[in-house]
Amino acid sequence: MTSAAPAAPFGRMLTAMATPFAADGSLDLDGVQRVAKHLVATGHDGLVVSGTTGESPTTTKEEDGEILAAVRAAVGPDIKLVAGVGTNDTATSTYLARQARERGADCVLLVSPYYNKPGQRGIVQHFRQVVDAAELPVMLYDVPGRTGSQIALESYAEMIAWEPVIAVKDAVGDMPRAAKLAQLGYAVYSGDDVNTLGFLAHGACGLVSVVGHAAGKELSSMIATFLAGDHAGALETYLRLMPAFEAVMGVPNYGATTAKASLELLGVLDNRHVRSPLVALDDNEVAALRAGLEAAGLL
Repeated sequence: MTSAAPAAPFGRMLTAMATPFAADGSLDLDGVQRVAKHLVATGHDGLVVSGTTGESPTTTKEEDGEILAAVRAAVGPDIKLVAGVGTNDTATSTYLARQARERGADCVLLVSPYYNKPGQRGIVQHFRQVVDAAELPVMLYDVPGRTGSQIALESYAEMIAWEPVIAVKDAVGDMPRAAKLAQLGYAVYSGDDVNTLGFLAHGACGLVSVVGHAAGKELSSMIATFLAGDHAGALETYLRLMPAFEAVMGVPNYGATTAKASLELLGVLDNRHVRSPLVALDDNEVAALRAGLEAAGLL
């Protein structure tokens, strides 16, 4: 007999969507909608738009609104949409939070401020202002490898008392800490594909993926299999996907670049354009990515 699976307010299988661009760097809204429809067709019950993999540091506030509206139009009302609104400027994030509500988001994803590295009082103050502006459920995002700081457990304990704050995308990689977040009452989503099984074993409810651009059905099945109590079956899927995890996330030039190249290899996009300072994968890098996806049975 298995215990009940933890509640997953935004679905169990989500991917942080890549944002397609044209050769001149302009926003490709037709491509945005193709990616969104591809993800929904391959096992996703939620999508994250304008996150790091969506190259949000290089998109304007207006573009973020256009992307969200285009995705909502493409996927309809039933798919959960999580809008990335986190920046290192509170005024910008509050604007994005209000815009996200107006453009059809179900939730906002709120990363801790990066580069300027506020202390815990500053992080909590920033979050409070954006939460109030959003008037939507909130998924916090802790990724110290990108932000340069980590949200303290004491700050989490304070913020879980705020009614809209219900979830966290955890990319800290500390599984006992993730279990503590679940005990506090958070719906915990793994922020790293390769850690997903470990996070599920520590009380997580789902995944916000990058590899899901190419492996949505497989990752969704892995999560469902694990939560149904078939841990050996879930591990079998995980091991089969290891070459894809390594190919997409285990190289220096990863994230939006490997997600877009994966979509190109799958025929969803006809290019892999990114905005500077990122650079698209070169032919050798694409060949290595192809080999990893083929080894995982995804091509």
